[in-house]
Amino acid sequence: MRFSFTPEQEEFRTSLRRALEARSPTKEVRRLMATEAGYEREGWQKLNQELGLTAIHIPEAYGGGGFGQADLAIVLEEMGRGLLCAPFLSTVLASNAILNAGTEAQKKALLPALASGEKTATLAIAEDSGRNDAAGVTMAATPSGAAWRLEGTKSFVLDGHTADLIVVAARQPGTSGEAGLSFFVVDGKAPSLERKPLKTMDETRKLARLTFNAVEAQLLGEAGKGAAALALTMHQAAILLANEMVGGAERLREDALAYVKMRMQFGRSIASFQTTKNKAADMLVDVEMAKSAAYYAAAALDEGDDDLPAVASLVKACAAEAYLQTAIHAVQMHGGIGFTWDNDTHLWFKRAKSSEVLFGDANEHRELMMKHWKH
Repeated sequence: MRFSFTPEQEEFRTSLRRALEARSPTKEVRRLMATEAGYEREGWQKLNQELGLTAIHIPEAYGGGGFGQADLAIVLEEMGRGLLCAPFLSTVLASNAILNAGTEAQKKALLPALASGEKTATLAIAEDSGRNDAAGVTMAATPSGAAWRLEGTKSFVLDGHTADLIVVAARQPGTSGEAGLSFFVVDGKAPSLERKPLKTMDETRKLARLTFNAVEAQLLGEAGKGAAALALTMHQAAILLANEMVGGAERLREDALAYVKMRMQFGRSIASFQTTKNKAADMLVDVEMAKSAAYYAAAALDEGDDDLPAVASLVKACAAEAYLQTAIHAVQMHGGIGFTWDNDTHLWFKRAKSSEVLFGDANEHRELMMKHWKH
């Protein structure tokens, strides 16, 4: 397993950071997060076509770039750093689900449009319970001729109100646990599908509640055999989100350090105060440890590590706590101005808080990690 990035990956990171800094300054983030969609389709498609971002992890046979999850993790880390307002993570999770569960014909039919940026997609797993595992899926799927009908609700769906394609986990009535679980594909504009944006603390990441009233869906893969694909997809989600989180944490750390070096009090820089030095040291340790875990987990994804479930839970817990604690330190180091709307620190603070609970909080993932290693 590699523990460092190649020169090509480092060059890719540099060019990507330069592009995102130009396209996603905080002024643009504030403008887009105030819109209902949360992004502008034309601008997103242009950026995606220029850099091929959603195509990176998709095999070349399906119109993608054929790179690994570690390369995808670099993109998410840089997007987390810049708080890019775009349906990237949601589309990536949906494409991963298609790769994990779909047939060869379905992959060839669905993935090229996602790889090119022509269409966006999202993954709908959690319901009112907030769970992201097989046991938490209660949505009913019943056969209807050559198609299926879905009844129920999905909540906390990333970009669910704007996605062109929705990959949904549902089960046949009378089944529970891993039995009877399947993936389905639904058109975002399907009749009888109600999409309601949710009010969230983090306005840079849009969530929606989807209500399915006998909505027509196409089966993805084999009926009743979706449990393994769901588990892998959620491991990927936790690891990719963790890489996004460490990007945000690193940005907060750098911005806070730059501020305390500039801020003068009692005739000297507040960076020279011992309490400030302590916070800066704590932030550095937390962020570097989280980055190491995130990079290791991304490599574990590419290599199919046997301990992937435990690694995914470990890195999600580690990154969640590091990001939120770094955000707290960053606000405190900015002093009173750090709590104001005009200061940008709160944008990353809110993203840290929302990411902490997305796909399960640290306590939940520690429990999952211990269960895996126990067995």
